[in-house]
Amino acid sequence: MIRHSVILKLKPDLNPADKQAFFEAVDKLATIPNVQKFEVLKQMSLKNKFEYGISMEFDNQEQYDIYSNHPEHIAFIQNFWIKSVEDFLEIDYEKMK
Repeated sequence: MIRHSVILKLKPDLNPADKQAFFEAVDKLATIPNVQKFEVLKQMSLKNKFEYGISMEFDNQEQYDIYSNHPEHIAFIQNFWIKSVEDFLEIDYEKMK
């Protein structure tokens, strides 16, 4: 199992309509094949500068690679991510055996 997590901060000048469009596009990522346990999370602590998290799981590396290279994921990055995200941290976890 691979848990893919992206922690992000949106650009401060993002207007409410663009912010809504961003999160609607994020939700569509859940429909890409093999995505499991999809969650969009809002940061509630002041311990870091990030505001939101996106988390999902895949059974194996092959499924994760299919997601990463899927046309819908690539379009999301080009059409929403680059325009909306100021900073992020990406973490891909695998269970320790």
